[in-house]
Amino acid sequence: MDFDYLKQKRILLVDDEQELLDMVVSILNEGGFQNIRTAKTVSEAVTVSETYQPELAILDVMLPDGNGFALMERLKQSADYPMLFLTARGEDDDKFHGFGLGADDYMVKPFLPKELLFRVNAILRRSYKAENPLVKLRDSEIDFERAEVIKNGEHILLTAKEHDLLTALYRNAGRIVTIDALCEAAWGDNPFGYENSLMAHIRRIREKIEANPSQPVSLITIKGLGYKLVTEGK
Repeated sequence: MDFDYLKQKRILLVDDEQELLDMVVSILNEGGFQNIRTAKTVSEAVTVSETYQPELAILDVMLPDGNGFALMERLKQSADYPMLFLTARGEDDDKFHGFGLGADDYMVKPFLPKELLFRVNAILRRSYKAENPLVKLRDSEIDFERAEVIKNGEHILLTAKEHDLLTALYRNAGRIVTIDALCEAAWGDNPFGYENSLMAHIRRIREKIEANPSQPVSLITIKGLGYKLVTEGK
């Protein structure tokens, strides 16, 4: 399981058809995106965006109380983030209008799930390529893209399994990740029997990220349940 910090981006999905909302959320979830909010109207989308602060919006053109073009202009007044139109309106004039307003892409329904994921990923890579996805812990930093820990100026490489485990922990930072979930993250769909191996990997991870591995402050054991990664600010 490769870590991709872009999968953590907040996505706002706006469409008045519940069936389509459910389908697109499912597609995005399968693609690794979990931070998704939905809205069915222009007014609801504006309200959600004020508190959720999306980093990508996927908009329909035809909405019950307005249209996606006006909604995009309104959303961009408060924050400039990428927009993708996903609509049944495939006329050239609509596409030109959307791109003219600053849309990053325009897809016409029906669509292939893989194409949607490809375009979403492409937009996010273009829009957020300058970000540095370092995760700060108490005594070290994790660079998931380079698969290494930075501690006291030293760059310490992570193994593939350590990377997988830290990815699962970071995606749930501040929350308990069960032993079964961690075994599945590292060893796949048949994770049973790996508990001892998991403990060994956790011990080695602590040696890399903790100032004192015997008294961990970043990778905490929750007795009988699993483990929790504590990042700075969480």
